Amino acid sequence: MTEARTDQPESEAGEPAAGPRGAERARRGRWKVIFVALLVAAALGAVGWVLLGSKLLVVRHVEVSGTALAPRDRIVAAAGIRLGVPMARLDAGAVRARVERLREVESAEVRRDWPATVRIVVHERVPVAVLERGGRYERLDRHGVTVAEGASRPAGLPALTVSSPGPSDPATLAALTVLTGLPDRLRGRVVEVEAADPGSVVLHMKGGLTVTWGPPERAAEKIRLLDSVARTASGRSLHSIDVSSPEVLITR
Repeated sequence: MTEARTDQPESEAGEPAAGPRGAERARRGRWKVIFVALLVAAALGAVGWVLLGSKLLVVRHVEVSGTALAPRDRIVAAAGIRLGVPMARLDAGAVRARVERLREVESAEVRRDWPATVRIVVHERVPVAVLERGGRYERLDRHGVTVAEGASRPAGLPALTVSSPGPSDPATLAALTVLTGLPDRLRGRVVEVEAADPGSVVLHMKGGLTVTWGPPERAAEKIRLLDSVARTASGRSLHSIDVSSPEVLITR
């Protein structure tokens, strides 16, 4: 018996060679890969040009919201956003940091509103007390930061009396912690909060009542004591209440 023979050449590995058609398909496959790669590169380049190099997506408007103490123009000036800069190149973190340097601003958010608007949302500091210093009245927030000042005393804010007022003064922070921790029904009656030291906070209330609060700790217990005294006073005139040690209530 004789073996059948084929005319197709074999490769060195013993497999049939690809032949002209196989080589042609391989060349077409390589060109397709090259074409797709060039197409992707062109698309990425076009997108990059639109975002970074063209005038299509640039900052045209700056909008500010959440301001009451600081004028809008002051916020915009502090932000330092240059109109015409590509939106993608805007450093939102740097803009936020510049706005937050303003004393009226506690925090800020910077958002891109495509295609051409930058929105700055400001969270301002809230004045909680007033400090008289050098004939001027400073409005302080809960951290002891001066938010605003003027020649006349603002209405509706209790006075702060401490020896060294400021955001790093422990007595200041203790007094403001006590004040801001009060419920509205009590905070609205405070006309002055003073502290000789962090453990000696005293509240002066409308009607002449003095509340010796002591340190800021155990606030919930002290508030419950004040509410209990108010319910049981039965019309009696009290001049002072000492809740500095909640276990021992002293009234006069």
